[in-house]
Amino acid sequence: MAGVGVKLNYIFKKKSIAARVTGVTYSIIITIAPVLLVMGTILLMGVVLGFNEVDYLKRELFSATVLYMFIFGLITVAPFSSVLSKYMEDVIYEERFEDILPCYYTGLAMSIALGCLAGIPFCVWEHVVGGIRIAYVFCGFCGYISVALMFYSLSYLAICKDYERVSMFFFVGMGAAFFLCLFLNIQRGWGLTESMLLSLTAGLFLVAAMEFAAVRRYFNKSSGRYKPVLGYFKKWWQLVIVQLFYIFGLYVHNFVLWTHETRTVIANTFVFNEPYDMASCLAMFTNISATVIFISNVEMHFHEKYKNYSEAVIGGKKADIENARDRMFRQLSGELMNLVRVQFIISIVIYLSCVVFLPGFGFAGSVLRIYPCLAVGYFILFMMYAEILFLYYFNDLTGAVITAFGFFAGTFLGTLFTMNLSEIWYGAGLVLGAFIGWSAGYGRLRYVEKNLDVHIFCNGRLLKRGYGPKPSGLVYRKHGPDENEA
Repeated sequence: MAGVGVKLNYIFKKKSIAARVTGVTYSIIITIAPVLLVMGTILLMGVVLGFNEVDYLKRELFSATVLYMFIFGLITVAPFSSVLSKYMEDVIYEERFEDILPCYYTGLAMSIALGCLAGIPFCVWEHVVGGIRIAYVFCGFCGYISVALMFYSLSYLAICKDYERVSMFFFVGMGAAFFLCLFLNIQRGWGLTESMLLSLTAGLFLVAAMEFAAVRRYFNKSSGRYKPVLGYFKKWWQLVIVQLFYIFGLYVHNFVLWTHETRTVIANTFVFNEPYDMASCLAMFTNISATVIFISNVEMHFHEKYKNYSEAVIGGKKADIENARDRMFRQLSGELMNLVRVQFIISIVIYLSCVVFLPGFGFAGSVLRIYPCLAVGYFILFMMYAEILFLYYFNDLTGAVITAFGFFAGTFLGTLFTMNLSEIWYGAGLVLGAFIGWSAGYGRLRYVEKNLDVHIFCNGRLLKRGYGPKPSGLVYRKHGPDENEA
C-alpha cells in the first residue's frame, strides 16, 4: 500500500485547511466509503418508500436477512483472504503475474463452495420450517453469495491500489439498487421489502461483477498453475488461524447474546438480538475512523521507516542498522499513541452526539444502555487490530495467533459471564476480550523489538532440511601409520 502513502504525502504537504480536508476525504474513500454507501442506500430506500409503515414481521424478516447476508458473507471469505493475499504479494514481487489468475480462481471456487455448503442447508430450513417463500429465500441466498464474492475480490483490488475505482463500483452498484427499488415498488407494485431485497442483491452482484472484470483487466494471462496456491495454505496456515479467530471474535459476542432471553426469532429461522446488535453497530461506527487514521499515518510515516530499516539490513553498517531499527520502533510507538489520542477524542465526540441526538430518532432505552460499554470495547479492538498488522510487518505470525486467540477466547468467555448481568454490562465481554488481545499484541511487539536482530539474522539455514537416516556425526578422522598399514 505504499502508493497510498505517496498520494497522501502529496496531499498533506501543502499544509492548508483545504489540503487536510482533501486528505481526510481521500482516506475515507479508500477505507470505509463502500460500507457507508451500502448502509446509506438501505436507509435511503427505507426513508423514501416508508419502510417504517410496513408490517412488523416483514420489516424484521428483511432486517434479519440483510444482517445474515453481510455477517456470514464476511465470515465465508475470512479463511482464504489472508493466505491468498500473501501468495499474490509474493507472486508480484517475483514478477510472475501470470500466476495471479490461478490464485484468484482458486479462492473464488473455495469461497463459493464454502458459501453453498453453509448457505444451502440454511435456506432449505428457512423455506421448509420457516415457511418463507422460495423466491424470497433464493434472493437472500444470492445476496449472501454476492457479498462473499464482493469481499473476496476486494483483497485483490486493494493490492492493485485501485481504491478510487472500488468506491466508484459501490457508488454505481448502490445507485442502481436504489433506482431499481423505486421502479419495482412504484411502477411494478411489488412489496417494499421484496423490492428492497431484490434491488440490494442486484446492486451487490453488480459490484461483485465489476470487481471481477477489474481483476481480469489487470491480470489477463493465466499460467494454469493451481497446485502452488494450495501449497500456501499448508505453508502459511497461521494466517488462516489469525483470520478465523479475529473474525469470529468480532461477532462471537453477538452470537452469544443471540441465545439470551431478549433475543428475537423470526420464522423459526433467523435469530438475533435487536437492541444489542443495534448498539454494536453504533459502537463500531463510533470507532471506525481508527481505520482511516491508522492507514493514513502508517502509509505516510511508518512505511518509510520500515523501508529504511530493510535497506540498512541489506547493505548497511551495524551502526546504520541499529539507528534505522530504533527510528522504526520509535515511529511505531508514536503511531500507536497518536492513534489512541486522536481516536479517543473522536470517539468521545461521537459518543456524546449519539447520547444527545439519537433519542430523538427513536434510539433509546436498551440500545443506549448497552452502547457505552460496547463503544469502549470497539475502541480497544481497533487498537488491537493495529497491533496485529504491525506484527504482520515483522512476520511474527505466532504473536498474531496469540493475539487473535486471546481476543476470541476472552470475548467468548467474558460474554458468557456478562450476559447474565444487567444491560449496561452486556458489552463488557468484548471489552475484556479486546483488552486481552491488545495486551498480548503489545507484549509481542515488545518481544519483537528486543529480539529483532535474532529474527532477522539468525533465521536462515546453511543446509537444506531433509528426511531420512541421520548422517554420522564424524567429521574428520586422523589415521596413524599403523592404521594405514593395516
